[in-house]
Amino acid sequence: MKSAVMSLGSKSSLMIAESMKNYFDTVENIDLRDVEVNLGGGKLDVLYEGKALPQYSCIYARGSFRYSNLLRAVTRTLYNSSYMPIKSETFTLGHDKLLTHLALQHFNIPMPTTYLTSSTRAAKKILNEVNYPIVLKFPHGTQGKGVMFAESYAAASSMLDALFALKQPFLIQEYIETGGVDVRALVVGDRVVASMKRKAVKGELRANIHAGGIGEACVLDERTKRIAIDTSISIGADICAVDMLESAKGPLVIEVNLSPGLQGITKATSTNVADKIAKFLFEKSEVFSARDRDEATLKIFEDLGLSGEIAQQIITNLDFRASRILLPKIVTDIAKFGEKDEVVLKVEKGKLSVERI
Repeated sequence: MKSAVMSLGSKSSLMIAESMKNYFDTVENIDLRDVEVNLGGGKLDVLYEGKALPQYSCIYARGSFRYSNLLRAVTRTLYNSSYMPIKSETFTLGHDKLLTHLALQHFNIPMPTTYLTSSTRAAKKILNEVNYPIVLKFPHGTQGKGVMFAESYAAASSMLDALFALKQPFLIQEYIETGGVDVRALVVGDRVVASMKRKAVKGELRANIHAGGIGEACVLDERTKRIAIDTSISIGADICAVDMLESAKGPLVIEVNLSPGLQGITKATSTNVADKIAKFLFEKSEVFSARDRDEATLKIFEDLGLSGEIAQQIITNLDFRASRILLPKIVTDIAKFGEKDEVVLKVEKGKLSVERI
């Protein structure tokens, strides 16, 4: 299978691409800065260095919030032809803290209390009601950038005046005292594959590794893991990092990162996170490719007008997962089995039949 990592060429993206070579036949690096989406001619085309992008079984697209519109357009165009672990709309909401909070709120993900205001008067009314310190955040920003702390009403009021003068949107969020420690969970599919606590350096409240934070491995309880996985589901990302604070109320999600750095968590946990991502991408791409083959086979049968026994005799290779056999999608489509059906298995050497009771 042919795959690609579409990114800005960060160290983490290169680590993933290198690990993917252990699974895919071909792995290519695509520089996001040389990608464009052609909207002309009544159809969408993705071009790379001015040429049509070739067909891939898997494309892992990563990039900063500055490229969110391009990433969304590319994914929207290619999502049905290649396995892509992040949905197109996710690049918009995942790179905007306000939209992220709205998505998490919809799925009842626990978060710190957060406010969005449209005027100085409304914002200062909130400042009169909250407990200090508080956090002010720009909707866009990564690696802890765009996060400010106000110890008092006076400090917060001065910040608000400057933000409104600069016409900068912002969020007001309650401050959770954790001693400068937060938790990062790296979610891949339906699992947390690595987790660490990040501690801010002296004089710094942000625990981000890029802000000098120090990471150390930690073991998450099942509730915290479930919150991290539910967070990834709520925003439509098969791969992401979820940052949380450990509060008296339990874990609170503060941010989701669609293109997480891997160096810090790899070093802290001694886990080859890039390999876990690469293996997951390969397994999902296999399923995606099998789905395409099954649908193409069904379409051929329909076009030929075949039915009954002829259409139901399928020649294929068995797909073994460990010691289990995974049936092709076309088989389950024709058989019309449901999850609640009880079946009788008739087995002898070289022969297997399944019948609904």
